[in-house]
Amino acid sequence: MTEHADVIVIGAGAAGLMCALTAGQRGRRVLVVEHANKVGKKILMSGGGRCNFTNTGTTPDNYLSANPHFCKSALARYTPWDFIAMVERHGIAYHEKELGQLFCDVSSKLIVKMLLDECAAAGVRIETHCSVERVVHGDDGGYRLHTTRGTFTAPALVVASGGLSIPSMGASGFGYELARQFGHAVLPTRAGLVPLTLSGKHQERLADLSGVAFPVTARCNGQAFSNFMLVTHRGVSGPSILQISSYWQSGDHLRLDLLPGVDALDRLQALQRERPAAELRTVLGELLPKRFAQRFGEVWLAHLQPNRPMRQFTLPQLRDVASLLGDWPLVASGTEGYRTAEVTLGGVDTDGVSSSTMQSRHVPGLYFIGEVLDVTGWLGGYNFQWAWASGHAAGMAV
Repeated sequence: MTEHADVIVIGAGAAGLMCALTAGQRGRRVLVVEHANKVGKKILMSGGGRCNFTNTGTTPDNYLSANPHFCKSALARYTPWDFIAMVERHGIAYHEKELGQLFCDVSSKLIVKMLLDECAAAGVRIETHCSVERVVHGDDGGYRLHTTRGTFTAPALVVASGGLSIPSMGASGFGYELARQFGHAVLPTRAGLVPLTLSGKHQERLADLSGVAFPVTARCNGQAFSNFMLVTHRGVSGPSILQISSYWQSGDHLRLDLLPGVDALDRLQALQRERPAAELRTVLGELLPKRFAQRFGEVWLAHLQPNRPMRQFTLPQLRDVASLLGDWPLVASGTEGYRTAEVTLGGVDTDGVSSSTMQSRHVPGLYFIGEVLDVTGWLGGYNFQWAWASGHAAGMAV
């Protein structure tokens, strides 16, 4: 038996649920199909279970895409304040952590419940454990989905199946295959917002410092992010590294300012005047975490003998130390990959999609929203805001 709907949404994540509730509120009969056993899995795990659901400072500049203009229309029409209004209407307590990042006070489960309550109020039907086996575009212009829960048809089909990040949560390349089936180009994908790995001597030098964390500014390909870096057994992580990872590719130069906001030479000269008898390595241990400072001296400053007292260092030598502190080269070999990546870079080429409605330019009635598209936000709530905005745009258009 075939069931009919006005709109079928593939994927019950952030974008899919937003699209469904928006379309449902407009009187559309909406069916959401989700292959996993429950909805909103990535919402539930995000922000350490507290869900960094938006960022009040969202601008188009916070996104990576082959077409940087594509995200502008949807973001302008559904802002962080629109989503916050819904959160407040549902009485969900939240707080700003840093840099405009909003988190639930209690649990990300409240965001999922809010979206499900809105869907229920709008008459949206959600089928979990429902895998799509085949999609056929009929002569009548409608879509027929053959699934593990039966056959469904609708004149509008919204693809909100996400990217490749965190396969343990059920991520797959389904949306990309579907896009190609309907003549869409898919840009190369890679892991984004992901820890970087080191290898060989680069890893050996830092591996036993695992757990050390401190603020840095990470720079690569004209981008810079200031936040904490965490040394891991396999490489480096932490917000500054996750952010820069989206701009880094194998072979790219990656530099770190180990004393962000500090003029290193000024500081060293002042310490030389104030404490001429203190050893350089002791002084560095006060500017940086002790274990890191010790390794930094042993490996990168060995030629300067950092166990000498400060008074013995010439200005050119202090300049060398300062320039290394401000521009420390980190040679990454790769990333931890989709296993731990928060997002997928690349995806469905936006050239084939309307930026105002998210509808395919190749096939009428077909829409792409959220992470499946070649739009990737920075760390800090931006990817959720893209999910809400793109889902809302499609929900208003279907």
